[in-house]
Amino acid sequence: MKVKYCKLVLILIIFIASFLRLWRLDQVPVSLFGDELDVGYHAYSIFKTGKDYMGNPWPLHFQSLAEWRTPLYLYSTVPTVALFGVSPWGVRLPAAIFGILGVYIFFFLLKELTKNEKLSLIGTAVLAFSPWHIQYSRSAFEVTQLLFFLLLGMLLFFKSFNNGKWLWLSMVSFALMPWVYSTAKLFTPLILVFLFLVWRKKLFGLPKKYLIRGAVALLIFGVPIAYSTIFGGGSQRFGYISVFTNPTTEAEVGTSRQLDARMRGELGEGLHPTFIDRAFHNKFTFWGSNIVNNYFESFSADFLFNVGDPNLRHSINGMGLFYKIEIVAFFVGLIYFFSRNKIDKKIRLLVLYWIIIGVLPASITRDGGHHATRLIVILPPMVILIAYGIHNFNKYVLLSYFFLFIACFIFYQHSFWVHNPWGSERWWHAGFRESVQSIKEIENGYEKIIISTSSEPPWTFFAAWYEYPPDKWQSEFPLDNVVNLEGVGNVSHIDKYYFGSVKGGLYDWGKILDGNTLYLASEKDVNVNLIMEPDRTPGDLKLIKSIPYPSGQPAFYLFSGKSE
Repeated sequence: MKVKYCKLVLILIIFIASFLRLWRLDQVPVSLFGDELDVGYHAYSIFKTGKDYMGNPWPLHFQSLAEWRTPLYLYSTVPTVALFGVSPWGVRLPAAIFGILGVYIFFFLLKELTKNEKLSLIGTAVLAFSPWHIQYSRSAFEVTQLLFFLLLGMLLFFKSFNNGKWLWLSMVSFALMPWVYSTAKLFTPLILVFLFLVWRKKLFGLPKKYLIRGAVALLIFGVPIAYSTIFGGGSQRFGYISVFTNPTTEAEVGTSRQLDARMRGELGEGLHPTFIDRAFHNKFTFWGSNIVNNYFESFSADFLFNVGDPNLRHSINGMGLFYKIEIVAFFVGLIYFFSRNKIDKKIRLLVLYWIIIGVLPASITRDGGHHATRLIVILPPMVILIAYGIHNFNKYVLLSYFFLFIACFIFYQHSFWVHNPWGSERWWHAGFRESVQSIKEIENGYEKIIISTSSEPPWTFFAAWYEYPPDKWQSEFPLDNVVNLEGVGNVSHIDKYYFGSVKGGLYDWGKILDGNTLYLASEKDVNVNLIMEPDRTPGDLKLIKSIPYPSGQPAFYLFSGKSE
């Protein structure tokens, strides 16, 4: 392909990729969900005070309410949060930018691996249109940044064979991956060992100064995050999601042993497991079974091409992570890629190994077999195989494939923009923004403001959407301040904001709330659709505002009492 045409096609692909990732970024997905707000408020706190919202100065792992978070994406959002505040543009824009840059870098990596511009353009287009990649480029997940550094590290690694000056930058890129997302803490060393072993002759053929620079760069950027992971709380997240800490282990093992005993005819309480029972049913077999199931589930057609991730923040309802038609290209590519000698044997081995170990970190976590976030590192090699399949279609098959792909893409776009916003509104925690903004508008008229805890834990939602002064949040952290509020019980608070649920049901609240108290109740508290039936509001209670989901269903209500 002529150079000028290649450049024009690449520019067009990047333009489309940018449009798909940036258009209406502040509106779809419909709201910032809890983790996005956690990112945003941490960034806001760093910008304002140089500390995370828990008061830790310039941390290597950010301390959130429930876990310690990897730092790089959070630091990346500081400039955009400084410009746009804690908002969709402020929090999501870095993910979109890294997504676009990842598509761009992917072209050059493919070109470096295959020496084929046409194939490289096909692969770049596949990634640009990928539902999996688009989904994560439009929300404040860290993984588009993770893929960017992975692809950049790969590209610079192979370019260093011709010019060793790139090796240290390659090592920096790889070393930054664990700074972005926790699964990279296992994946990165595994892929680096493979690269060093397979291409050791070319590496050791480089001048020693380049090898030393690469090793030093890897140590400088790798050791701090490794130390923080082991000693600074960075491993806490794995302890929470790991199959090895699954709290159901003992119960599951016990149930299986009891079933074996009853199959032998033993009945009653106090059954004693035999040696065989213990051999077949123990924590190691339970863990092993979960890991194996997770591992193979990750490759299921149902997960990849049909249903996707059941979490509607990770994929849209009723669609896989790839278009259904791409399963044809994938299997054709799989056959041709590994059966023909046009592709270097080491490159074929790399793609195979990449997929095999890419699934491993997710497989040792609960629900890891269908967790699109933890599995996203296998997206690039999967795209390579799909692109190779398309590249080997004859013109008649290619034409048919093109029209079917366009049909799949149009259907996906319709679902994404029309059905998905309403279908996933609860997953994206819609309604909190409007609720907090409503509180800010009328809060001066009230002495106490109670925010219900019956839905999602509200602390970060309140702090982020309110843009509560981080220095005050750090010094008066509400979870450390607990008081007993009449009619509510023990609640945490900061200033006049109290976090707890008013006791009783809707028809009891008028006896507890007075005219100086504002209560933000979730629809779970109310159990009546007061948007449709506002006259069902009790006479001793004042319904100030109903806050609906985008679909019109009730999300939150603002009440106060009528008594003074």
